[in-house]
Amino acid sequence: MNASWMSAGQALSGGVLIGLASWLLLAALGRVAGVSGIAASALSPAKTDSRADRAWRWAFLLGLIGGGAVATAWLQPAMVSPRPLPLLLLAGLLVGVGTVLGSGCTSGHGVCGMGRKSVRSLVATLVFMGTGFATVFVISGVAGRAMI
Repeated sequence: MNASWMSAGQALSGGVLIGLASWLLLAALGRVAGVSGIAASALSPAKTDSRADRAWRWAFLLGLIGGGAVATAWLQPAMVSPRPLPLLLLAGLLVGVGTVLGSGCTSGHGVCGMGRKSVRSLVATLVFMGTGFATVFVISGVAGRAMI
């Protein structure tokens, strides 16, 4: 199997798993799998949140981190693209700021909101996808090469 088909298969599998996980959370707990909202509520829970509300949020976040750690350990190290810690921290900070400005993140708007036919999520998804495309276009022009 050539590398592009393998990559497409991995992307498809990942998308299916994300969709299934977000549906399971909605079906089982009636909660939307918006990661920024889950993280914000876990880190600063409302006084009215029950112990169970806090528990599922922390379990979800630990599952995300643990799943990534397991996948990294399971996959060949050459398939993982490590980045310097300061760059990761800056990227995380920028994503956090973006989720506050956009009233949600890609998982909340793009996966869950679009699945629930939310117009607000459609607009948010169009904005962040358009911004991503524009960024790649500009960076590709500056770098003088394709970013793919």
